[in-house]
Amino acid sequence: MTDPIAALSADQNAKLDRFAAELVRMNKHVNLVAPTTLREGELERVHLKHSLALSTKAFPPEAVVVDWGAGGGLPTIPLAIAFPETQFVAVDAVGKKMEAVRTFARRLGLPNLGVWIGRAEAYDGPAPHYCVSRATAPLADLWAWTERVLTPLAEPPSPEAEDVWQPGLLTLKGGNLDEEVAAMHEAHPGLTTSRTYLKALLGPGYPSKMILEVRPEA
Repeated sequence: MTDPIAALSADQNAKLDRFAAELVRMNKHVNLVAPTTLREGELERVHLKHSLALSTKAFPPEAVVVDWGAGGGLPTIPLAIAFPETQFVAVDAVGKKMEAVRTFARRLGLPNLGVWIGRAEAYDGPAPHYCVSRATAPLADLWAWTERVLTPLAEPPSPEAEDVWQPGLLTLKGGNLDEEVAAMHEAHPGLTTSRTYLKALLGPGYPSKMILEVRPEA
């Protein structure tokens, strides 16, 4: 097991703590996340550590990462804190939520985090090398949005690299995904998927949660 929060620097931890405080404050005015998930002890487990499961491998410094349905900035803000040399773009159709994310980025000093307001299928911002999502939409939709805009890295990581994500779609999901994965394969043949279960990665607080990777077959 690993603790992705403990792996952050003191400055990064301070920014993460400030984001948590800002999220609680902003959520009183804009419905970003369920209020019950902001209770003491829950915010870190449900939102921060869960988002930072995606930091247990690296994103290359030159990469662009798009977060589909970023909502209150999860997972994109914790990831932008963890990878200050990687460019992140939060995408959501709800303008109030994206204005909140823009405010968070300014107050936290995150020049590597941008905002794009609109529907994912119409996205025309910086071309991503990776796309991420946290329980936003079915896999078939997520891949359709990703496939349309995904661009290759100038220097992709070695296929054997174990400490860096391979370009593609990284989703934080939970529960039984067999039907959802099958529907994606039916709609988009030629894909490969892999699952990393968070119970083994982060501990028992995530019994059915996982990172599900999607990318074209080699």
